[in-house]
Amino acid sequence: MKNIAVCIMAAWWFAACSNSGGRSRKLDEWPDIYPDYIGVTIPATIAPMNFNCIGGAYERVDVTVIGGKSGEMHVNDKIVSFPQEAWLELLEENKGDSLQFTVCIRKDGEWKQYRSFPMYVSPYPIDYGVVYRKLAPGYEVYSKMGIYERDLSSFEERSLLENTMVPGMCLNCHAFNKTNPDHLSLHVRGKNGGTLMQIDGKREMLDTKTDSTLSAAVYPYWHPSGKYIAYSVNNTRQSFHAVKDERVEVLDLESDVLVYHPETHELLLSPLLQKKEVFETFPVFSPDGRKLYFCAAEAKPIPAEYKEIRYSLCSIDFNPEDGTFGETIDTLVNAAAMKKSISFPRPSYDGEYIMFTLSDYGNFSIWHKEADLWLLDLKDGGMRPIKEVNSDDTESFHNWSSNSRWFVFSSRREMGFIPVCIWQVWMRMGWWASLFCFLRKIRGSITTSGLLVQCSRFYKRIGEAGTPEGGTGNCLAEARSGESKMIRFLYSVF
Repeated sequence: MKNIAVCIMAAWWFAACSNSGGRSRKLDEWPDIYPDYIGVTIPATIAPMNFNCIGGAYERVDVTVIGGKSGEMHVNDKIVSFPQEAWLELLEENKGDSLQFTVCIRKDGEWKQYRSFPMYVSPYPIDYGVVYRKLAPGYEVYSKMGIYERDLSSFEERSLLENTMVPGMCLNCHAFNKTNPDHLSLHVRGKNGGTLMQIDGKREMLDTKTDSTLSAAVYPYWHPSGKYIAYSVNNTRQSFHAVKDERVEVLDLESDVLVYHPETHELLLSPLLQKKEVFETFPVFSPDGRKLYFCAAEAKPIPAEYKEIRYSLCSIDFNPEDGTFGETIDTLVNAAAMKKSISFPRPSYDGEYIMFTLSDYGNFSIWHKEADLWLLDLKDGGMRPIKEVNSDDTESFHNWSSNSRWFVFSSRREMGFIPVCIWQVWMRMGWWASLFCFLRKIRGSITTSGLLVQCSRFYKRIGEAGTPEGGTGNCLAEARSGESKMIRFLYSVF
């Protein structure tokens, strides 16, 4: 009875919009909605594509969705939220076709009907979900963070691992063998940290720092057989810019690539991947398991020439039968010759493409506004920027679906970066904050005017008693030469 009543009310509201004769005004323009889903292509198993109408206050929104093959759905509310079960049924009925959306908005007692727009329903499915790291803005502080997964058919989120299990530790580089959750590698940074390995439900903590390696293993990538896993080992430093449009640099002073054999606990090394004069990082196996792709750059003095470090895309043969490497390194994309740098290569699982991030320099492109996604065609060697998804801000951290028909990526578009101080302490004299926005309470580093200096101490009063405000502050920094310098910076609080 309740469902019948809902249907009657929905029909009445729709009639008030589109069947109201002269009371409804038709507009030859798209509705202003967020997110902007007009004309997008979606998987047939994606969760409801709910949206808001923006562009001013309104009393009601009415949306009718009609399937190109069959089916119909109707919503009338303040926000557009489709029931999940009915939505997934409508998608299933219209795979390979489209949905037509008609949006009507009632504002100041008047209904306006906008031009109908489509969403196209792909016949190619998406995987169950995505796994990601989540932490608060200003990632230098990680009192609570973890690895989470989100079901793409419902958008429901659950935690896989949180650092509340290991207080004070940072959970970061994680990788599964394609979409197999039984093969997991996870790096834990901090005191007593290491590499967590899970194979078929059995977990162990690995200490891969040895006399022949630079650090614990990071940036993992599984061999398709599950028999091996590739890592890089990196002597890494963070530095912080004092200029508005540049934030954080992650710099490798040294880096090598290796392969780990979980069954025997053996590290497989090649002298071609351990060169002191070359920085090697971001290893990934080819889908057939017989090549190891990675990024390599000519080693240069840090920090003096950090903007001259540019990584190219390279490969070396790998024999999965005995775990041996080839004797030559091939350069697939000479990014250094382009005055560009490649990071995060990811081959499609069908073996046709490699997707990577291209930026101006360095290997940690997530803080580079110019960073874009590019695609290398392995059949003919052609490559191009993926203009369909790139924006005027950072695109990075990407991966393919198991059928190579979809990919996921991170982007800083729209919201960009908002500097915040995320640790505040109330004192009798007023609000104080240690500057965990970009500068850390412990020794950190900052880059200004091309000079990398070491921040040794900084505590700054940032307001009178009461609610703190944003503003400017100073950092007393000491260069390696012993020279002290006062650095001015901008901060805000929330």
